[in-house]
Amino acid sequence: MPFWQAADGSIWESEGSFGRYVDSLAPYFDEIVLSVPVFDVPPASGSRLRASNVRLAPLPYFPGPRQFYPMLPSVYGRLRAWVGQCDVIHLRVPTPAAIFAFRLARAQRKPVFLLVVGDYRALLPYLPYRGVKKALFGAYVAFEEWALRYMTTRALTLANGAALREKHERQGATVFETKTTTLSLQDIASRPDTCGSKPIRLLTVSRIDPRKGLRVLPEAVAALVADGHNVTLDLVGPTIGQIGDEERDRIAAEARRLGVGERVAIKGPVPLDQLMPLYQHYDAFVLPTQPGEGIPRVLLEAMAAGLPVVTTNVSGIASLIRHDVNGLLMTDSSAGAVAAAVRRLVAEPALRQRLIAGGYETARAHTLERQAASMMDVVSRELHLTLAGVPPVA
Repeated sequence: MPFWQAADGSIWESEGSFGRYVDSLAPYFDEIVLSVPVFDVPPASGSRLRASNVRLAPLPYFPGPRQFYPMLPSVYGRLRAWVGQCDVIHLRVPTPAAIFAFRLARAQRKPVFLLVVGDYRALLPYLPYRGVKKALFGAYVAFEEWALRYMTTRALTLANGAALREKHERQGATVFETKTTTLSLQDIASRPDTCGSKPIRLLTVSRIDPRKGLRVLPEAVAALVADGHNVTLDLVGPTIGQIGDEERDRIAAEARRLGVGERVAIKGPVPLDQLMPLYQHYDAFVLPTQPGEGIPRVLLEAMAAGLPVVTTNVSGIASLIRHDVNGLLMTDSSAGAVAAAVRRLVAEPALRQRLIAGGYETARAHTLERQAASMMDVVSRELHLTLAGVPPVA
């Protein structure tokens, strides 16, 4: 997500999850230089980076590859300058700029470590592109797959969840598994149960685009209402480009068509610092996501807030969620599957309470502090670097 710098020198991110990740790595380095897209006109709100040893090496704002590649000639020089300023390069992939920064780093003999957080190839069947758009995006995905294999087989690689680790291991890389998170211990709540009042408030937090499976949500709400359940659903998150705007409009239109327009609210993006306490105003968390990502960090956020979680058994999610222990895993992302899982939560208090308790335990095991310490131990050992707070490599 894009960043910006305020007049007082503070650095902000529009969403906040990547900012927290940067903050968690900051204690291990003298300085972190962020080569990231920067807004031309900053939004009205966001999440501020807390670390004081971070500065920006700004790239022009681009929401996706279609906007990035025409700018590549000018961006390339900025990437070269950024690589030259740094002693070690960290790339969070896939992203259009990564392969170019990677080649520059290798040319300058700079050590590199990667964090793989998504899988475009797995997403491809779920996108609504047709004709020329489908062909062009397919070509881009093929290029990203080549680039990822090129990078992961030549650099230290960490992957978000078991599915991404296994994919890149099959392609010949040595991969260390991690689980991306935004949590600190102070984010973890203590309430033992939900669903104690009406209406029952469902929450989905997700970027809005066709890859996320969100279009089934109005039908799920309608099915629950038809069964006599007084439920509402709030969808929080930004749209991603034109395709995201179209998906948002389709979701809203489907809710109106099914007669649940007043029960399904699309709230738009909420900065993470405001979002974390917001979770605790809800009764259950639903995410009918499709294949193509590692482990959505919102699952841990919902667990930390004491929300029973309903999500799909795709990608690396099963390496975080254990069915009937700390969440409910659906075999498919249909409206019927979502409604059935929510019915279980409402009808079975003991199940709800068990999932909430299991969620707290999982959240405590996956804080930013623990993730950063584990990752930096791997980076220090594998790249033979001396990092602050990490025992020297023998």
